[in-house]
Amino acid sequence: MPSVAVVGAQWGDEGKGKVTHLLAQRSDMVVKSQGGSNAGHTVVVDDHIYKLHLVPSGILYPGVRSVIGNGVVVDPTFLISELEYLENLGIDIAGLALSDRAHLVLPYHRLLDSLEEEGRGQRRIGTTLQGIGPAYMDKNARTGLRVVDLMDRAHFPDLLRDNVERVNHVLDRVYGHPAVSFDEIQSACERAADRLEPFVTDTAILVNDALDNGQRVVFEGSQGTMLDVDHGTYPYVTSSHPVAGGVTIGSGVGPTRIDRVLGVVKAYTSRVGDGPMPTELLDDTGDRIRNVGREFGTTTGRPRRVGWLDAVALRYAARVNGLTSLALNHLDVLSGLPEVRLATAYTVGESTLDDFPASLDVLKQAVPAYRSFPGWDAFPPTIGELSALPAGARSYLAGIEEAVGVPITFLSTGRERGDTLILEDFFSPSERR
Repeated sequence: MPSVAVVGAQWGDEGKGKVTHLLAQRSDMVVKSQGGSNAGHTVVVDDHIYKLHLVPSGILYPGVRSVIGNGVVVDPTFLISELEYLENLGIDIAGLALSDRAHLVLPYHRLLDSLEEEGRGQRRIGTTLQGIGPAYMDKNARTGLRVVDLMDRAHFPDLLRDNVERVNHVLDRVYGHPAVSFDEIQSACERAADRLEPFVTDTAILVNDALDNGQRVVFEGSQGTMLDVDHGTYPYVTSSHPVAGGVTIGSGVGPTRIDRVLGVVKAYTSRVGDGPMPTELLDDTGDRIRNVGREFGTTTGRPRRVGWLDAVALRYAARVNGLTSLALNHLDVLSGLPEVRLATAYTVGESTLDDFPASLDVLKQAVPAYRSFPGWDAFPPTIGELSALPAGARSYLAGIEEAVGVPITFLSTGRERGDTLILEDFFSPSERR
């Protein structure tokens, strides 16, 4: 059982970096398969906080290959800055591999992202303005440039020139904005090609060879299920597929190569950006959860919206991902509250909804039906088993499992690596302890 796909089961920011990092201790390879610099992971190791975006969190372990797969859109300048950040912290980056099929995010993508978001006005999506959407648009319009093109010194300038001319036409006719400079972008790309060339390879071969040889591979998710372009709260979504199906497309492996799918979830709900969020808390309890949970974006620094845990959305995530288990983070953030709530259904008018609706108009009208649990005091310093948790916390965990229909096999009760109970060996036949 050599492979585990780690996916976000909410709107992102669930703590996938910590989960992946802990699994990486026993893995040979960590693979990132979608998204770009718009997604961030925060990992705490020995009191040091690492903020990662494009580079998989396995890079923090010597000897673990870290793979940026073909489904990722890569801002080469951003990636170089991140590699320099890691090297300055003493991290060995030699184990990084970058797919030659990954698409590029270039300066004009970031500019278009900003102009498009500004033009939406009140209907803005809440993008991070990192150019991800326009880069995926070019990819699907078959006008995108890939890493393999960047490495082709002879032909890349002509390809880039065609795209810059097209973009400048749009900037002039649609936005009345000054043209971007081909020379400046080309010069930056030449420098990036020289720096990144040692890492470029056909990563699908690396990953499949690792699986063929019985190595342990972790597929690191970015963002979350509810941000999936097909399955999320469209149009308030990202431009790629954070669900488990996107792992196979974005890494070049078949679906039969994925042995387990671990859905990462917080003990409450959070999201960045606009769009409906039925369990959102706009009161003192919401402020308390946000501040105690340090709910501020890794990429943008902006405050996240928070609310009670939404089991309706989680059941939906379990279905579209085929979740085999849940990793529940930040349970300690809820300590000290007089009661904790779990949304188990929605009421819309006179109807009760047990399933997550596609219509945003319906979702905006949804009133959560809550199940309440008694609160609990702060956790003891060390929790070696579930029985050490307060009764209220144990009752809440059982309620989540019952409402979602998926077992919790990974439980985090604090920010440190030691504040974690792992109730299943993810690299051996399924056996929950």
